[in-house]
Amino acid sequence: MKFLTYSLFFAALVALVACNKELDLNNDIAAYQFATLDEDAGTWKPIVLASGDAVALEAPLDVTSSAYQTELADLKSATQNLSAEQLAAIEYWGANAAVRWNEIARELISKYNLPPAPNADGTYSAPNSMDPGTYPYFPFANPPYTCRAFAYLSTAQYDGLISAWHYKKAYNRPAPYTTDTSIPTALPTNSLPSYPSEDAVIATISQKVLTAMFPLEAEFIAQKAAEHRNSRTWAGMNTASDLVAGDSLGSRVAAVFLARAKGDGMKNAIGSPQIADSLATVAQTNFGWHWESMESPKRPGMLPVFGKVKPWCLSDITVVRPGPPPALTSTEFQVAADELLNLSENLTNEQRRIAVYWGDGIDTYAPPGHWNRTAAELIVEKKMNPIRTVRTLAYLNMAVEDAGISCWDTKYFYHYPRPSQAIAGFKSLLGLPNFPSYTSGHSTFSGAAATVLGHIFPDYASEMTSLATEASESRIYGGIHYRFDCEVGLVVGQSIGNYAVAIAQVDGAE
Repeated sequence: MKFLTYSLFFAALVALVACNKELDLNNDIAAYQFATLDEDAGTWKPIVLASGDAVALEAPLDVTSSAYQTELADLKSATQNLSAEQLAAIEYWGANAAVRWNEIARELISKYNLPPAPNADGTYSAPNSMDPGTYPYFPFANPPYTCRAFAYLSTAQYDGLISAWHYKKAYNRPAPYTTDTSIPTALPTNSLPSYPSEDAVIATISQKVLTAMFPLEAEFIAQKAAEHRNSRTWAGMNTASDLVAGDSLGSRVAAVFLARAKGDGMKNAIGSPQIADSLATVAQTNFGWHWESMESPKRPGMLPVFGKVKPWCLSDITVVRPGPPPALTSTEFQVAADELLNLSENLTNEQRRIAVYWGDGIDTYAPPGHWNRTAAELIVEKKMNPIRTVRTLAYLNMAVEDAGISCWDTKYFYHYPRPSQAIAGFKSLLGLPNFPSYTSGHSTFSGAAATVLGHIFPDYASEMTSLATEASESRIYGGIHYRFDCEVGLVVGQSIGNYAVAIAQVDGAE
């Protein structure tokens, strides 16, 4: 009875935290001159759209028309007498808007990365996308949900900007500050045509995708999108018709990606008790083992059918499914178990630091968010323009979601027991992950991410590989994975990353 009372208290506490957590948005990225403009990026191959002109966009007003001259006058007026809040918005969005939206996504994921508490009867309810405001709130932003959210956000942004670059070149309407040099600008200027506004494309796509992923945050997301669009007016960068065209294009592109999301199989990923039991039974029959939750009350395994979700870079995710882990009675298993037992008694301060640094558990933006933060830092360092930015994030996150799909396919195919289940008396440093052990999610995510980032940033390739290795090792130090979970996961992740790189190499951008 004491446990049930505590569980109800915990549920209320989690609900309160999820509703009231403030987002910690970074404001220290300064606006910069882009290293390149990629004027011909409208010819690059999109991810889902057939081509840059697959979504129609009407022609702009002529710069000599009276209507456009009125827009220029309105823009000039809007740049005058700006408030402190308007100046702050210009600075916030002016650095790299796609990086800003990636940061917002990370913070939303962290806010919603809270597993449902048990009910009074010892069962667990699942978040319901049709009723997101009833506890447990939708979504539970676990690692599979997280990698999928990042993938849809960044791929839609990428295809949207390929379309924007196509129409910039096709219509070739100069930026307003080029047509009227008396318009003051608050951000670095460039020679790209301004119709449609790439910032409006990013703002609208981000608003629509993130609202679908985090419906309870619709008001906050809409406020950030409006601020983003308005900042372009206050900074003297885009006229009203630039922004309207970008919004229209972004809406049409977002609809294509949300249609893909609706049919990608995610709605079935949670499975059912019958499916979960059948997977465990099959593994017990085939291999002589199955994973069990060690929580009390037992929590259903996380998303046992996520391995069936539609991948991005592979037509069949099972082609990268590794061979089986060692038998629980084998010498290889005993060596791995002895290593964990030894580490639990002799963990160094550095090993403990690594385990905690890569913990990425509840109330964080999970392993995919960790790698997105790394990518964002490199993007800013290299002064990437918007379309190079979203291309980087798109290939990163396609690989990372495919890694997650592959890992979950492997986990529930082999259904391998965690160390805390298979090793008598063993206690892990990092809690009890709610899914089978083999392979390591961190390792698979990290192998894929490091491979893609190493390709895009070749001068950082060795550092990315080292980070992936450290992330993989962290799960051994934390006591939640055997070494073979991690080593195999890292190799599979690298293989998946190479699939993404192969696509990138022929998309016209390299």
